[in-house]
Amino acid sequence: MTTKTFVVPNISCGHCTHTIESELADVAGVQSVKADQATKQVTVAFDAPATWDKIVETLEEINYPPANQVVLQ
Repeated sequence: MTTKTFVVPNISCGHCTHTIESELADVAGVQSVKADQATKQVTVAFDAPATWDKIVETLEEINYPPANQVVLQ
């Protein structure tokens, strides 16, 4: 399993975190998603068939792209 933590600057409220969590949870292979409003960080744990590129693509589609695709972990 791969786990990545990254910043999403567009997070501004609880609705933002809920949207990110629910949309990424729908990606096949994503095991868990936790978005934090205070830090604007998102942690995603995933296995195949999910890929980092697919996760980024999903976030971009819903207007919550990672900050310069910087991965903190």
